[in-house]
Amino acid sequence: MKISVIIPTLNEAENIGKLIKHLKLNAEGMRLEIIVVDGESTDKTVEIAQTFGATVFIAPKSRAKQMNFGAKNAQGEVLYFVHADCLPPKTYIADIQDAISNGYPIGCFRYKFDSNSFLLKLNAYFNRFSPLWCRGGDETLFVTKEVFNQLGSFDENFCIMEEYALIQKAYKNFRFKIIPKSALVSARKYATNSWIRVQYANFIAFSMFKKNVSPSEIAARYKEILTYR
Repeated sequence: MKISVIIPTLNEAENIGKLIKHLKLNAEGMRLEIIVVDGESTDKTVEIAQTFGATVFIAPKSRAKQMNFGAKNAQGEVLYFVHADCLPPKTYIADIQDAISNGYPIGCFRYKFDSNSFLLKLNAYFNRFSPLWCRGGDETLFVTKEVFNQLGSFDENFCIMEEYALIQKAYKNFRFKIIPKSALVSARKYATNSWIRVQYANFIAFSMFKKNVSPSEIAARYKEILTYR
């Protein structure tokens, strides 16, 4: 089976080359397609992605829209959504193929941060469990194209929480696999925000999501709480 890795980007020049190199290095002899969908970066993200051999598209700045655009243009039977600041396990292709072969058409990896912080290790501990609040885009998400289309793709009304919305629907109808290996995730969000501030923002966003608050209100409240570089 061919896997299409879909990476939404916005000013990820610092990370995109390292990710593409990692994906290719650990896919030798495998059927792999790497798609970068850029949201009109103002740095050299596009040039770097092209230099490293990815197929690059430009789409409106919105992670959900970018990922859906990548999915529509993907040639693989399996879609694998990866954030630019994540590095999947070296065995990611075999792990995904094994999960699908065993009846799991959708799932994710666990994750760990590139930090020795005890609090971030505590965060990562909980993503081995199945409740929806333990999920998130940092875990990287794989899904067969057939099931992705049945789920209706990512809801483009969401600026954040789009993975939660898709996974919530998937939990109702499909077996979901949490592969017991970890993607390595950048802790950069915590560089300008305290651990407690990020947890508070996540709690508020998830609570609003469960109460069916509008996606625009969730995004606005989330951005009020956190500081971005």
